[in-house]
Amino acid sequence: MAEFKHLVLAKFKDDVVVEDILKGLEKLVSEIESVKSFVWGQDSESEEMLRQGFTHAFMMTFSSKEEFSAFVGHPNHVEFSATFSTAIEKALLLDFPAVTVKAPAAPADPK
Repeated sequence: MAEFKHLVLAKFKDDVVVEDILKGLEKLVSEIESVKSFVWGQDSESEEMLRQGFTHAFMMTFSSKEEFSAFVGHPNHVEFSATFSTAIEKALLLDFPAVTVKAPAAPADPK
């Protein structure tokens, strides 16, 4: 079964303390077992024309679509979503089964 990804691109409202939202997201994913991994970043290289106003990307990985569904319905996610929704000017969400073309290299054996 393929991993399932949840990708969010966001542009926060001007008056939002983004660091507070980021701390909330990190707390959220640490509390919910179904989140396999979570990565985020702030755009620093794209030209404005290509960025279309989005400034942050967030990606969560789940073992399956069912694990993602459990996350979406989790009370902590439902509560945080209300906070997140009021903080963003616009967002783009994509939820998809992942197709791995090249897996990350395994770490070198320290022996």
